[in-house]
Amino acid sequence: MTFQYLISAVGKDEKELVDGMHLQSDAVLVNQCDKDGEHSTTYDFGRVDIIEQSGRGVGLSRNTALENAVADICLFSDEDIEYYDNCVTKVTEAFSRHRDAAVIAFNIDVDARRRTYINETERRVGYLNYGRYPAYALAVSRKKINEAGIRFSLLFGGGARYSNGEDSLFLHDCLKKGLKIYAVTECLGRENYRESTWFKGYTDKFFFDRGVLYHFLYGRAAALLGLRFLISNRQTMLKDTTLHKAFGLLKKGIAEGKSI
Repeated sequence: MTFQYLISAVGKDEKELVDGMHLQSDAVLVNQCDKDGEHSTTYDFGRVDIIEQSGRGVGLSRNTALENAVADICLFSDEDIEYYDNCVTKVTEAFSRHRDAAVIAFNIDVDARRRTYINETERRVGYLNYGRYPAYALAVSRKKINEAGIRFSLLFGGGARYSNGEDSLFLHDCLKKGLKIYAVTECLGRENYRESTWFKGYTDKFFFDRGVLYHFLYGRAAALLGLRFLISNRQTMLKDTTLHKAFGLLKKGIAEGKSI
């Protein structure tokens, strides 16, 4: 199997970024900056195709990388990931074990403040557990994703109109199309912690944007599942507001989602 990293970055120096990520194979690097252009650079580990893009949004960045990829297996990546040795081998061996997989979710060592999951066993991912995986943990079969017409939403994520959620929507769309998703225990690298580009605390925008996202994920069940989400996380999210206010904002977001 051929392999490429698909890297999303904003305003980074190409060589400094590549040197810090410990890449071990070819890559497509989409660097959102103040100009547009394309070029390629050959390193000891392989070739990096660089796409400079003045447009903004992590969904746009990931879609651009995917549309310019040529490898069988692609690993989505962010600029702050440093990969461990044998990363590529771990990914390709996982796809060899799961020949029917369109997407495989791996472990990445992250700061406890950002951790949403740890894969302790190897298993299928379905509608009950797909929402925990960030895009930088996902590797995909490019052929299967392209044949199903799956792309990241341009409405959600860093640099987009609404906050996070583009990764959950991506996996949701994969499941809707009948694609198979697996989670495996291999750890590919570590995140160098930085402040979130989208999370500014549990603000009014956070609850509103969550409502918009829940409309797209859950449809008619959005309000009920949104209420459950708020109650389950009330000790963390509702320290500076009330359940009534947060749920009202979430419902307003659901209403806006219906109008899009």
